[in-house]
Amino acid sequence: MEKAIKLQVRKELNSQQQFDIIKLKGSLISNGYTEIIHIDDQDEEFHINYFETAPENTNEVQDFIKAFIHKAELTDTVSIFK
Repeated sequence: MEKAIKLQVRKELNSQQQFDIIKLKGSLISNGYTEIIHIDDQDEEFHINYFETAPENTNEVQDFIKAFIHKAELTDTVSIFK
């Protein structure tokens, strides 16, 4: 069974934040964690980006995302949605 990972992403982004979010999504795909990332509206302020990954990859993927968010200084822009 696949495990869904959800990210809460702020809608209003500057150009660097947009670039970094695209880079994060591309990295998730190129590292083989998923093949497609879906986007839904949450509210006026946020999108929810979600994708499925193999259960054995869940912790690795979450660690990868957390490290990426920290390195790119996106803590106010994107978070893992529970």
